[in-house]
Amino acid sequence: MARKNVKLAIAGVGNCASSLLQGIEYYRTRDLTAVSGLMHPDVGGYRPCDIEIVAAFDVDRRKVGKPLRDAVFAAPNCTTIFQRDLPDYGVTVLKGPLLDGIAEHMANYPEEQAFRASDAPEVNVADTLRKTGAEVLVCYLPVGSEQAVQAYANACLDAGVAMVNCVPVFIASNPKFAEEFTRRGIPIVGDDIKSQFGATIMHRILVRMMGDRGVRVERTYQLNTGGNTDFLNMLEQSRLKTKKVSKTEAVQSQLDKSLPDDNIHIGPSDFVPWQKDNKVCFLRIEWDGFGGVPMHLEARLSVEDSPNSAGVAIDGIRCAKVALERGLGGPLEAISAYTMKHPPKQMRDSDAYSAVERYIDGDKSTSSAASGGGTAVGMAAKPR
Repeated sequence: MARKNVKLAIAGVGNCASSLLQGIEYYRTRDLTAVSGLMHPDVGGYRPCDIEIVAAFDVDRRKVGKPLRDAVFAAPNCTTIFQRDLPDYGVTVLKGPLLDGIAEHMANYPEEQAFRASDAPEVNVADTLRKTGAEVLVCYLPVGSEQAVQAYANACLDAGVAMVNCVPVFIASNPKFAEEFTRRGIPIVGDDIKSQFGATIMHRILVRMMGDRGVRVERTYQLNTGGNTDFLNMLEQSRLKTKKVSKTEAVQSQLDKSLPDDNIHIGPSDFVPWQKDNKVCFLRIEWDGFGGVPMHLEARLSVEDSPNSAGVAIDGIRCAKVALERGLGGPLEAISAYTMKHPPKQMRDSDAYSAVERYIDGDKSTSSAASGGGTAVGMAAKPR
């Protein structure tokens, strides 16, 4: 009997999409019990190789109109190539809605570093999703693309397609969108993806452990540099509002008492072209220990940004598919808390992990599949 696939559409054929597609092929021929990099080799019966790409959207002229297998390696993509050989997906990259997807300052940077808009006509995303049979759409648009991300969210609602929103435009955590996804019985995972082990995870773990060990964090910062289009895009401060909210709340949520705004700074710091897809985090935490004695920690973390993201997205995509099969609609709280910085409901990472394990196992105490757009108890958020 042929295995079922997860039919996936991709919005934004950048570094993260490149790492995701490379990973699907990398794990296809390997023993999943003996390799590193997967949080869950199997999610509800779906392996990474069961993800089938059926549609892809972008706005860059070097990608639109190109076969997907070629477009993921086109400039300005610069992530590490660990799996060069990709299959012929039979998918041509289509032009999605441009709207606010490209920041104006990109024009001031070389073509190999920045986006360049295609003059091809835009397609109707919802119609394309229906025609291709897409079941899940993963959104990898640039930070600050509020209008464009909302356009893809509305297309998912129109087409009845689940959404995994990896960018800091609030959809799953937006009460109006959450209510609409719930009303229509369509699952959504979001918002703003965490890395598999990156700056946000490290920061959250450290401040939570400090609270559990009885010390009081007084102030902290997290400064990040990188050389990919994400960091170039974020040089435009007007596009950073939701990103800073997302990253800051991800850490504040792990503290017993939130820090004053002046005592916490988390966000992108600078664009360093030669770093390419390498992200470097500089972290400092100051706290009062026993007897009120001041202490501090400084750490430096260096990661490849996009594979770090793909290692998480691949779980969110499969969990969204499982939700479709179980008749669940609305924001999926557990996998969102586990994989995203700004989920509808923040949890301790250990609690989110346990909830996801129960969800994957089909524990009826945490997952109640109801027909007609039912929600999962402890998994899908009710409109707030």
